[in-house]
Amino acid sequence: METVAARPAEPEARPAEPAARSVDPRHALGEFLRARRGRVAPERVGLAGGGRRRVRGLRREELAQLAGISVDYYVRLEQGRSTQPSNEVLDALARTLGLDEAERRHLYTLACGSRVPLPAPRVGPVLRRMLDALGAGLPAFVTDHRLDVVAWNALGAELLGGAGDPARRDRNQARFLFRDAAARTVHPDWAARAAEAVGQLRVAAGTWPEDAELTALITELCAGSVEFRRIWDSGVVVMCAAGRKRLHHPLTGTLTLDFEALHIPAAPGETGHVLHVFSPGEDLAAAAALARLAEAATEAAGAAGPTGPTAGPAAGAVTA
Repeated sequence: METVAARPAEPEARPAEPAARSVDPRHALGEFLRARRGRVAPERVGLAGGGRRRVRGLRREELAQLAGISVDYYVRLEQGRSTQPSNEVLDALARTLGLDEAERRHLYTLACGSRVPLPAPRVGPVLRRMLDALGAGLPAFVTDHRLDVVAWNALGAELLGGAGDPARRDRNQARFLFRDAAARTVHPDWAARAAEAVGQLRVAAGTWPEDAELTALITELCAGSVEFRRIWDSGVVVMCAAGRKRLHHPLTGTLTLDFEALHIPAAPGETGHVLHVFSPGEDLAAAAALARLAEAATEAAGAAGPTGPTAGPAAGAVTA
């Protein structure tokens, strides 16, 4: 899956460095609606475009009219002065804004204010054995909702630019993408991977608005990266499940691999970790390249010693 955020309208003046900002759950719904109506071309919904429009996309009154709700009510929604909109209102807004399934679910999460327990899953021995077993030929790693890489096999860590070694790269995927120049080499399709990371953090922020660590991460990246802030302000939402990605490693060059994201619940009905598994599919050259990389990564991991008290030579995990 390749998801690239649309570029939002440029403000009249942009500071040289992005200003710090906080993520306020009270205004998250309004910010999302503003960002999404800014991405709807008037012509797409049968309105006249061009001319001297002062805003990009739809005006508030245009969106309200198309969705069949009063302008005053819609303004109160954007300003956070009206809460708990009906399903009919949300459906009408989603339809008018052209939201896909992931974006529609995010809209409902923000609007309904549902409180999902903050996940506190652990990387248990069964998951570590799975990573070890996959490590014979399939790169794999595990992330939490903040995009921290919390477990990996040697092949997966190496393919990600050394995620198993904090001296080589930050273990948070979003921070690595936006604050480490090496990420653009590891990920040839950097723009798509960056949009995915921001979109996933937006989903997490809507689901767990009281997570102080997640809020701090988003605030840090908004303050430290113009590109992160631009994508965040566009309102992009991404929920990855499967697709193809290109990754580059000095030993193998650029590899095009299939990937699958498998969700592992912390407890029945709860959100936990995500296991990311890559495979070469029917590409024999990619399979051979992965075999060479697996051999080199396993030798390096064995020489360095195990990571974590119960990790074997091919797998590692962050320990508390």
